[in-house]
Amino acid sequence: MKNKTIAVWATLITGPLGLQRVYLTGRYDVWAGLAAAPALLGLYGVHRARSLGLDDTLSWILIPLFGFVFAACAVAALRYGLMDAPSWNRHFNPGADEEDGAGQTRWLTVIGLASSLFIGATVLISTLAFCFQRYFEFTA
Repeated sequence: MKNKTIAVWATLITGPLGLQRVYLTGRYDVWAGLAAAPALLGLYGVHRARSLGLDDTLSWILIPLFGFVFAACAVAALRYGLMDAPSWNRHFNPGADEEDGAGQTRWLTVIGLASSLFIGATVLISTLAFCFQRYFEFTA
């Protein structure tokens, strides 16, 4: 049984590495790799910026990749958390009853949704601010 609350938190915490796909589908698939590749490139950009300084052009091109992937994972967590129980169980628990408890929204799910919204919006706005700052510093 795939629990909606676990899926929301797994997507928020491990989403940039694609590990929530292992929980939801039982394997590390192409979509998980498509999330992990830019996230790892973004972390490499952070490493370059810490090592070489923020004047390194490649680092400020790579860093936003992690922020955008993280924001996309927060949106995916919102999508999972806002699914109603029958839809959740039809999609992720096909053999279960449509009103099974695994698809129900509980308090930890709501806290996960609020966290996804807050953290995802903060990361997205911070990433955009970083991009614009670097762009205007570069062109000036």
